[in-house]
Amino acid sequence: MPEKNLIKNCSSEKNGDSLVPKRLEGQVAIITGGARGIGEATVRLFVKHGARVVIADVEDALGTALASSLSPSATYVHCDVGKEGDVRSLVDTTVSTFGRLDIIFNNAGILGSQSRNRMSIMEFNPEEFDRIMSVNVKGTALGMKHAARVMVPARRGCIISTSSTAGFMGGMGPYAYTASKHAIVGLTKNAACELGTYGIRVNCISPFGVATSMLLNGWRGEDDSEPKGVPSEEEVEKLEEIVKAMANLKGPALKAMDIAEAALYLASDESRNVSGHNLVVDGGFTASKNCVGL
Repeated sequence: MPEKNLIKNCSSEKNGDSLVPKRLEGQVAIITGGARGIGEATVRLFVKHGARVVIADVEDALGTALASSLSPSATYVHCDVGKEGDVRSLVDTTVSTFGRLDIIFNNAGILGSQSRNRMSIMEFNPEEFDRIMSVNVKGTALGMKHAARVMVPARRGCIISTSSTAGFMGGMGPYAYTASKHAIVGLTKNAACELGTYGIRVNCISPFGVATSMLLNGWRGEDDSEPKGVPSEEEVEKLEEIVKAMANLKGPALKAMDIAEAALYLASDESRNVSGHNLVVDGGFTASKNCVGL
């Protein structure tokens, strides 16, 4: 490892009586879907570890407020990941502002309705399918495309995407969402094969059920195309208990910060030889179960 990287990775900040290593010191990261949920947790963690973060989302009020609270280490850019012009502009703005792009976390995604009466192939909704594939799959592919456009000449970079346990197992969700998350795993493997020769690492993360507002709205049977209010503490705890009961590993509830920590690992030099990998964060659920009752 070059000496300058060793120096960079040893930098730290005071946190009470302890020293916390800043694992992304000097790095520039884009996080899509960064205004809430897993994205918000990752924004906060990356900033804590020394990164300058561009929050990309369509929820302008939330994104702007989050960026303001973390300024000057975070900025907000409106971006609909299903629109190539938005993604191109996002990457160009990041590079023109900071002079580089080291990390992109393609985290933006939508769930669609998870209601029981929408779970059958006989109730397949082609309009919802197109909408979910546009955001989840096209949005991820566009993030990869435009990140690679600036990372390839630099011969370095890290691309991370959010898949799901529904991305490699059946019976974990409705058809459109399941298809989209399988596609993200495939995109990750293909991009890793192509971009490795340029020193670019490409990985994805597959969480199980994290009690975000997106998942809670979906489990209520609501469509998540429009932002909803913040779930109550009682709703969050109830869903966390359901997920804990399904997990093989008994311990703390799965939270957004657990996925953020996985993203931090994949973004940092600790995973410098990890590429083409799907990091599953599910409390051992998929190692011991085959479906949740589709």
